Amino acid sequence: MTAHLKQDGPVEGAALDGMKQGLLGRPVPRIEGLAKVTGTATYAAEYDVADPAEGVFVTATISKGVVRSIDSAAARAMPGVLAVIDDARMTTRAAQGTAGEAPQQAPQRVSYWGQPVALVVAETFEQARDAAKHLVIEYDEEPGAALDPATATPEPQEDEAVNMGDLDAAMQAAAYSVDLTIETEGHASAAMEPHAAIAAWEGDKLTVHASLQMLNYNISELADALGIEEENIRLVAPYVGGGFGSKLGISEDVVAAALAARELSRPVRVVMSRQQVFQCVMRRSETWQRLRLACDGDGVLTGFGHQARVSNLPGETFTEPVLQSSHFLYAAPNRSLSMDLVRIHRMTAGSVRAPGEAVGMPALEMAMDELAEKAGIDPVAFRLRNIPDRDPEADLPFTSHGLADCLRKGAKAFGWDNGPRKPRQRREGDWWIGTGMASAARVHNASEAKARVRLTAEGRAVVETDMTDLGTGTYTICAQIAGEMLGLPLDRVTVALGDTDHPRGPGSGGSWGAASIGSAVYLACKALREDLARRANTDEAGLVMKDGAVEGGRCIADLLGGETLEELGHYEPGDNEDDFTASGFGAFFAEVRVNHWTGEARVDRMLGAFGFGRVLNEKTARSQCLGGITWSIGTALTEALHFDPRDGHLANPDLAEYHVPVHRDVREVEVLMLEERDPLASAIQAKGIGELGMCGGAGAIANAVYNACGARLHQLPMTPDRILAGLPA
Repeated sequence: MTAHLKQDGPVEGAALDGMKQGLLGRPVPRIEGLAKVTGTATYAAEYDVADPAEGVFVTATISKGVVRSIDSAAARAMPGVLAVIDDARMTTRAAQGTAGEAPQQAPQRVSYWGQPVALVVAETFEQARDAAKHLVIEYDEEPGAALDPATATPEPQEDEAVNMGDLDAAMQAAAYSVDLTIETEGHASAAMEPHAAIAAWEGDKLTVHASLQMLNYNISELADALGIEEENIRLVAPYVGGGFGSKLGISEDVVAAALAARELSRPVRVVMSRQQVFQCVMRRSETWQRLRLACDGDGVLTGFGHQARVSNLPGETFTEPVLQSSHFLYAAPNRSLSMDLVRIHRMTAGSVRAPGEAVGMPALEMAMDELAEKAGIDPVAFRLRNIPDRDPEADLPFTSHGLADCLRKGAKAFGWDNGPRKPRQRREGDWWIGTGMASAARVHNASEAKARVRLTAEGRAVVETDMTDLGTGTYTICAQIAGEMLGLPLDRVTVALGDTDHPRGPGSGGSWGAASIGSAVYLACKALREDLARRANTDEAGLVMKDGAVEGGRCIADLLGGETLEELGHYEPGDNEDDFTASGFGAFFAEVRVNHWTGEARVDRMLGAFGFGRVLNEKTARSQCLGGITWSIGTALTEALHFDPRDGHLANPDLAEYHVPVHRDVREVEVLMLEERDPLASAIQAKGIGELGMCGGAGAIANAVYNACGARLHQLPMTPDRILAGLPA
C-alpha cells in the first residue's frame, strides 16, 4: 500500500504533538553513534569485498587542451600492475551514451589542471601509486585558457535579473546610502571522508559502494555514464563521512572503478588522495558583489541593489546563487539585482554548504551594518524596521516568518548593547574587543521522498529508504518519527539507509532531507496507525500507543495477530511552493578580539538564534547549527582557495594549507532554537537547518571586527595582513 500526499496547502493539526512515546524533539543521541565511534560503521573504502584491485588516478598538468598520447608501457611492466584505464568516460563532463548503448569514446579533453586523465590499477595501492608516476602523457595544450575571473568576459544571467522602480533615483534622493564592493574567495567542502568507491560486477549487474549524497540521482548519472539501465545498478552508501555538497553528484572515482572492474572482471577500489579531492572535486566560486543600499531619514530602505559575479568551467550550468535571499529578506520599493557568470579553467564550481547564502548573506549584512552606522541606528533596530510583510518581489505571503523573533530574542540572550556604537571603545592589553551581528536566512526546499515502513509480527518497526546520512542525524530522526507514531521505544525501531534497493528518498542536500524524508516516514506510519486503529475498534485520531502497547493494555503484537504490515510513504511538494515564499530565518551575534600589533582576529563567543519549524531532535539540530557557525568562522577568517595565476593549479590542496577552523578557533558558541509550526513547509511542519546556521554568520564577525578595531574590510577572509592594512592610522 502507498500513503501519498502532494502538499498543495497547509497540513493542519499537529498530529505528531498528540503522540505519547515522547521521542520527538528530545535530544536523542544518534542511534548509529556507537558504530561510528568504535570504528564498526563501514565507509565507502572499507567494505569487505573479495580480492579488490586498487586504482590510483593520474591527473592533468595543463589547464586546457587534449591528451595526445599516453605511453603506459613502463607502468604496465611494473610489479602488480593489472591495467591502465584512460577511458574519457571517467570524467563526468565526458560525452555520455544513452541507456543500453556504450557511450562514444571521445578524445581526452582537459578542462582544468588536476583533472583525472588515467587510472592505474594494481594488486596493491602502493604498486598502483608507484606505477602512476611512470605514465608518460603528452598533451596538445591550447593557449589562452582563461584563468583569472577578474579579467574573463562576463555572461549576464538574464533569469536572475530583477528591476523594480528606479534604484539610481533612490540612491540620489536617499538620506543615507552605501555603494560598496565585497569580494569572497573560493571554498572547498573539505569533508573528512575522501571520495572513494568499490565497484564489482556479477554478470550485467553492478554494485558500487561509494561516498555519495544523492543516490536517487546518482544511480541515473552512473547509468548514463556507463550506458546501462538503472535496474542493473545498485549503489550502497549507508555511512558518508561528510559531503557538504561535494558528493551530490557522482565523481570520477565512481565511474573509473566501475569501468576498471568490468575490464578486469574483479572488484576495483578507487580512493582519491586528499590533494586529488581538493583538485578534482567541485569548489565554491569566488564572488565579486556590489551592494547599493539607500534609506530615508527614519532608516527605512528605499533602494536595494545587489550585483554579483561568479565563475564556472565552460559548459557547466551551475551558477552560485548569491542573490537567493536578497530577493526577499528586506523590503525596498526600488530594486535592482543581477548576476554575471565568467568562464574560467578551474575545477567545476558547484554546491558547497549553503550555496549562495553562505557568501551572499555576509556581503549583504556587511553593507547593512555600514548603512545602519551612517543612519545612526542600532543594527538590530535597523533590520527590524525593514522586514517585509510579503515577498517584496514575488508579492507572495511567507509560510512563516521568524526573523524579528530571532533578532529580539538573540539580542537579549547575547546581551546586545543597543546604545550608540563606535569602533575602538574597548581594549584589553594588546587586544581590541567588539561585537557585531547579522541576519540569517536560507530558502526552504522540500523534495519528493519515499520511505517504506514495516511493522513486524513481533511489534518491531523497520524503516527503509535510499536516503543518506552525512552525519546530520537522519538515522535517528527517522527512528524518532517512526517510534513516536507507532508507540515504540527506539530499541524496537530499525532504520536502513543508503541503498538503492530501498525506495527512493530525497537525498541529502539543499537542507531538504529531514523535512522531506521525515514526511514520507510520517505518512507511512500514519497509514499503519489507521490499520491498527481498525483492529483496535477505534479511529486513527483516537489511537493512543506507548511502549509497544495500545492504551488499555493490549500490545501491538496481539493486534497484528502474526501478520506483518507494510506501507510506503510518498511525499511530494505541491502548489504551496508556487503560492508562498518559504525560508528559515535567524540572527547571529559575535564578540571578537583583534590584536593591535599583528592583526590577528579571534572569535571569543558567538550566538545564533534560529527559527526553522518543528525541531525534530534537539541534539542533532543544535549540532547542525554549531557546524554552520563553525563554517562561518572559517569563511570570515581563514578559508580560501588559492590558484597559481600561471597555469591555474590549486596551490593549497590539503588541510595543512587550506585553513578550516580548529578546536581552538571555536570557543564559546551558543545556539537558541525558536521552535515554531509551519504547516506549509512539510507534512511534519519542519524546515531545513543544515545550512541556515552559516548564512550570514561571517558578516556578523566582519561587523564585530570593525566595531573592535575600526578596520572596515570588504574582502573575506579577513586575514591578519588585510586587517593590519585596514586599521585606522
